[in-house]
Amino acid sequence: MVKEPRTGKSLMPLESHYGVDSREDSRGLGSMNITCLDLEGVLIPEIWIAFAEKTGIEALKRTTRDEPDYDVLMRYRLDILDKEGFKLADIEDVIGTLDPLPGAIEFVEWVTSQTRLVILSDTFRQFAGPLMAKLGNPTLFCHDLVIDETGRIADYQLRLKDHKRKAVEAFKALNFETFAAGDSYNDLTMIDVADNRALYCPPERLTTERPELPVARNHGELRQIIEGVL
Repeated sequence: MVKEPRTGKSLMPLESHYGVDSREDSRGLGSMNITCLDLEGVLIPEIWIAFAEKTGIEALKRTTRDEPDYDVLMRYRLDILDKEGFKLADIEDVIGTLDPLPGAIEFVEWVTSQTRLVILSDTFRQFAGPLMAKLGNPTLFCHDLVIDETGRIADYQLRLKDHKRKAVEAFKALNFETFAAGDSYNDLTMIDVADNRALYCPPERLTTERPELPVARNHGELRQIIEGVL
């Protein structure tokens, strides 16, 4: 082992040696913040609703804004797809016609210029790819679909049960100050454990049930809330 020579002077900190202050990065983030957002309904359209509108199947408009139990909702959706004979390619065709919600691209650019952004979504990798590219490919944690040899969606595979809450808890354990926002019931567990929180364009039922949560009705209002806690 090579030993440092004893010069009587303390060694320069590694961060200073490379011109980086460990207390503050290039965005002025001395307190190490991280923003966790839902995807559908916040940054991109609801994919299942878009598919329902394209196919005329009203039953597929049911989302986590209506059904809090995600497994119940997904089994319901897969049963309908099987009954109607739809495959992954049919949904991908609709996704290809969609764009991020108005103002979402600029909002993502602003968030990533100010803090760290992680998208925590109950969508699927096979669905999200094209729209994430339009958003500049921010970090996304989501689930996977199980596709059989015919292109049928045979099942779905959770990355981790209640992964939104567990991701925020993990960030807090890493000493990040966390902000979480979403629009649906499946976002509440991550919102409730975050240091700072908000609902984004939630259904009236949810705002009635959780009146203590701040509500943003557009990206400008959400930006103001985030600015208040950075």
